[in-house]
Amino acid sequence: MEDGNSQGNRQGGGRGRGGRRGGGSGQSREMQISKALSRLLRHQAENAGIKLDEAGFAPLDKVLAYGPLKSLKVTVEDVQEAVASSDKQRFSLKPNPETNPSLSTTSTSAADYLIRANQGHSIKLESSATLTPITLAEPDTVPARVLHGSYFAFWPAIIEAGGLKKMNRNHVHCSTGTPEEGVVSGMRKDAELVIEIDIVKSLQEGLTWWKSENGVILTEGDENGVVSSRYFREVRGRAQDVGVLWQDGQRVADLPDGITIRVPFGKNAHGGRGGNHGRGRGGGRGRGS
Repeated sequence: MEDGNSQGNRQGGGRGRGGRRGGGSGQSREMQISKALSRLLRHQAENAGIKLDEAGFAPLDKVLAYGPLKSLKVTVEDVQEAVASSDKQRFSLKPNPETNPSLSTTSTSAADYLIRANQGHSIKLESSATLTPITLAEPDTVPARVLHGSYFAFWPAIIEAGGLKKMNRNHVHCSTGTPEEGVVSGMRKDAELVIEIDIVKSLQEGLTWWKSENGVILTEGDENGVVSSRYFREVRGRAQDVGVLWQDGQRVADLPDGITIRVPFGKNAHGGRGGNHGRGRGGGRGRGS
């Protein structure tokens, strides 16, 4: 979403509200703020000297002193807007009871607030302190469906790994539906494969599952950080019909010949957009979340 200032920057190349558009990136100021918050709160807090509490919250005044946010001259109002307008509900903001005992939400002082990323961390956090457990002892917590979105390019590596790997994150990320069904967090809009996971079987066999505040379904996987392919209830294409590839924990078919294989932007080893690599053995990494 662009405000009048960022739209003016796009047209005239001038300064935005409290900052210059970043390095010719073409991103709105709002997008730059959201990405900087995500990087810091999910991955870089420790390196930036910011201590997260056990629930993953950080003092907002220290967050706003983080270089990329400081250079954008981000205000409390900007952060409140980023939290409220995030399409995937990426952040939670709350009063800091130590500095804001009245728990006012109208204060304009950054010291009066705490902020966290709702999921997606590579920073090690205690899941039980930040997430809601999903357990068979409480059947109402168990979703009817658990889906993971992936790509044709990564499917061979998923098979080779024996399932979905959490990679450099704390969890494998899943959703309770697809973007077409109104789900906004847990599956990328451009996912090409939908992997349905038998969560009940996995719970019975010892995997732990959690739900984040913004509705993402998460698991640490097994001792190797993997959600085994034996829990794959069904794997099929999302927008493109490639048939059923996996069913009830068993391989059914390979990807068909002739489909276009692309590595999605930001997912290949070089951080750029992959091209076409021919049939599904080309350069995609087996990212499982």
